[in-house]
Amino acid sequence: MDLSRRAFGALTGSALLSLALPAGAAMAADAVPRPARPGAGGTVTFDAYSMIIDGVRVPLWSGEVHPFRLPSPSLWRDVLEKMRGNGYNAVSIYASWNYHSPAPGQYDFSGVRDLGLFLRMAADAGLYVIARPGPYINAEVDAGGYPGWLATTPGRARSNDPTYLGHVDEWLTAVNAVIAQHLHTDGGGSVVLYQLENEYASHTADAVGQGYMAHLYAKVRADGIDVPLFHNDKGRNGYWIPGSFDTAGEQGRYLYGFDGYPSPTGLPPDWGYFGSGGAKGGSTASPSTPGLMAEFGGGWFDPWGGAEFAGKGYAESRRTRDAAYERRFYLTNLANGVKIHNVYMTFGGTSWGWLPAPVVYTSYDYGAAIDEARNATSKVVPMRQTGSMLASFPEFSALDRAADTVAAGSAVRVYHLTADGSGAHVYFLRNDASADATCTLPVVTAAGTVTVPAAPGGLRVVAKDMAVVATELSLGRRTLRWTTVQPMLRTTGERLDVTAFAGRPGDPAEAVLAVSAPPTATVLDGTADTVYDASAGTLRINTVLDGLTRVLVEGGGTATPMLFLFADDGASAVLSSLTADGEPVVVTGPALVRSAEREGAVLRLTGDTTQDSPLEVWAAPAVREVFWNGRHVAVAPTASGGLQAREPLAGPPAVDLPALTGWRYAPENPESEPAFDDSAWRACDLTASASTTPVPAGTPVLFADDYGFHYGDVWYRAQVESDGTAATLNLSYSSGTQGMLMAWWDGRPLGTHRQPVPAKSQDTQGTWAATAAFPVPGDLAAAGSHTVAVLVRRMAHEEDGGANDAFKSARGLTAANLDGTPVASAWRIQGGTGGDAARGPLNTGGLYGERAGWHLPGFPDRDWASADTLQAGPRQGVSWYRTQFRLDIDRGVDASVGLTLDDDPAHAYRVQIFVNGWNMGQYINDAGPQHTFVLPNGILRPRGSNTLALAVLADGTTPAGPAGVSLALLGSAAGGVPLTLVDAPGYTDLRPSAG
Repeated sequence: MDLSRRAFGALTGSALLSLALPAGAAMAADAVPRPARPGAGGTVTFDAYSMIIDGVRVPLWSGEVHPFRLPSPSLWRDVLEKMRGNGYNAVSIYASWNYHSPAPGQYDFSGVRDLGLFLRMAADAGLYVIARPGPYINAEVDAGGYPGWLATTPGRARSNDPTYLGHVDEWLTAVNAVIAQHLHTDGGGSVVLYQLENEYASHTADAVGQGYMAHLYAKVRADGIDVPLFHNDKGRNGYWIPGSFDTAGEQGRYLYGFDGYPSPTGLPPDWGYFGSGGAKGGSTASPSTPGLMAEFGGGWFDPWGGAEFAGKGYAESRRTRDAAYERRFYLTNLANGVKIHNVYMTFGGTSWGWLPAPVVYTSYDYGAAIDEARNATSKVVPMRQTGSMLASFPEFSALDRAADTVAAGSAVRVYHLTADGSGAHVYFLRNDASADATCTLPVVTAAGTVTVPAAPGGLRVVAKDMAVVATELSLGRRTLRWTTVQPMLRTTGERLDVTAFAGRPGDPAEAVLAVSAPPTATVLDGTADTVYDASAGTLRINTVLDGLTRVLVEGGGTATPMLFLFADDGASAVLSSLTADGEPVVVTGPALVRSAEREGAVLRLTGDTTQDSPLEVWAAPAVREVFWNGRHVAVAPTASGGLQAREPLAGPPAVDLPALTGWRYAPENPESEPAFDDSAWRACDLTASASTTPVPAGTPVLFADDYGFHYGDVWYRAQVESDGTAATLNLSYSSGTQGMLMAWWDGRPLGTHRQPVPAKSQDTQGTWAATAAFPVPGDLAAAGSHTVAVLVRRMAHEEDGGANDAFKSARGLTAANLDGTPVASAWRIQGGTGGDAARGPLNTGGLYGERAGWHLPGFPDRDWASADTLQAGPRQGVSWYRTQFRLDIDRGVDASVGLTLDDDPAHAYRVQIFVNGWNMGQYINDAGPQHTFVLPNGILRPRGSNTLALAVLADGTTPAGPAGVSLALLGSAAGGVPLTLVDAPGYTDLRPSAG
């Protein structure tokens, strides 16, 4: 974004059923189309309303996840299953070119880069996939996803330049070879949509852009990608609609999508049915394609300094775009015809190593529904409610705008839609005011127009929130005449049907059931009133949402009983619907239910508990025994037709984390000393560059990328001749936000220059070039040769959202002069050595300690000094601290652990954090706002020894080094997924050189 399979049956939840099925007909327990089994193949197309997969309408309720932001593949499964368990049926993913390509012609899809594994896990978790491999992705990553080496190539990126397209074709060949194995259409997986480019707003009406997009389209099709393709317009501009470039013969195979990031303080925008023009397809530009919101804000990113959220970090992002925001904005999108809806981000993760673009710090939590530590937040609740509604009630998959309707009693915005052919009507009620609203609403039913609720008291729509009212919904064997609270799920089983509704605590709820004979209604839990109206043929149930209210309805002309569940937000958060052996399974109690399998009389459930939790299940009549995570659970039958655990399921035990002690210390940067041997360094002897930064006259190219150093810190050294009057050394550099340069003259520090902290996220765009003027100490200005050493901390390449080759702007030293005369001496340069195969080139830069392996497990630090404190007096340069700690976390516990650093914010320094050799982030003490860094399991050994190394870079003006360094428990659950440790080669394996 710009600143802008096999296990489906076990996890899919309630059925998405054919609209043509009569309301009274018995329905299959699981009619949701699934990724085809190997060899079977499947079909993927669409019409003006929705995706059509294997002949059935499927609204895609998707969330964005980036595999590269969670470098522990076994945890991908955890996040994907949490998504599926919370109502999502699809996941959207970027593949970042720079993450897979360390050099031209080299592509790595192994280890933490195993895209195929992620796609298999997505299908196994029951999620369709929207694949977005670029070639440009933006995504707040270095160069917008372009590999560092591309910055040195000629040819304009994001254009039809043949040199650029040659590199693009190479990337697409590699990544499409992986994706093609996981298309739903060939029976191997669940990829159903594929994106061309990303927010390409340049050359929208000329041959350059049309040629570029046509080339991408042809290449992707030639690579065997046969699912529908789309492009995500940066806003509803109508760019790259069907027919805007050569898509001949592609009817039903290319569609229009767009992104939306409206301010949470404004009104939700009307994109389609109720917007200007009012056409289908989410935009007047493409009425024949379904509304496709390729990215809609699930939070927002935060720049260095925390300027976007007043220094409060992502907790503030989550507060400003909370559950109520999701309901009000996302339901507005649904009302406007958006049936392919992707929330960016659903799990933000971590921009570890040198992955982040200059605009963001390490955490990419984004204020997402699933936080960086993989905890489900309160924001998953509306996603679960709405996703389950879309999967359970097919009437929501093909809606048309109906006659405008006005609510009485309050200024509530009403969106009225109808499901053609079913007789169902849906009303989305939006309250934009700062106070709760109470109203009544005329609705269309099979019995005519009625005003709801029928009971006194009215409808409540919470302030800055949204509610759903619906009529004539099919419940399988019965019909729901109307409901004044959001329908959440419904199942039809052999002996029991279940329907659930969800809303805010305290909401009055009314559900009216059509009956053909006198029913019996029994309130099993909670408080509710029931009224049978023989003349109208209805049973009305009224309650106020408070926990989980249960009402059992028997008779009424239908032999199979129906259980009505009225859940407030808290109760709906632990209400799950799955299938096992073709029969529905409804579960309440645990925080997450991952899977359900039935073997005769035995039901096996897996999932997580975050505290001691009750368990109740409604399953097939044959079920008599229940197992939870492999352990037998004693159960007893309940009056509602379920089985209830006699004892609560246990939550996670306490997790004890050790104190971090036994530190060892070593000063670094020998490169600053005159006697340092730099003879093996690369000579700066180039005279021309493909960079967009001009090469200053009279100097060689000093740009780091041109010498193959693309990520992290870079050192320069030169011999400078002085006539004895040297006064000022001027050093120009380009670094990105928060970059810095420090210089030494004959080993003595000259000082540090640092780029400013941006005032807001928009201020982080640009090349961030500066010139630092350093006075030469008088006692060092004698005539003769002097050694100049310069360290530049680069903060990644710019993104290229404007398609102007911004990512090619120089990084590192750009020019040097002494008293106005260019330093023409032979400069030498040294940066990162490329890292190791497991961690990749984005893991390390050019610090001496990184090149020498000081960050690696097993490095022999026994000769280092012991350190009682990690703070040292003012010293310009780098200091390292290392320690080991052992964890012993129970195998049945998924504990998320972080590292917290704290100090006086006036102290000017930054820290790179290495855990078992993996660079898990950068802390800037006097900028912030991030203080806690997630250490994902797999990289972190939850049972065993771990190595922690901190590289402290200080400007020499203040004491440096964190006053407090401690482990923090960020969340824990009993359950989780099997953990596979991530490869972490140690010092003895790699034996690096400090050249």
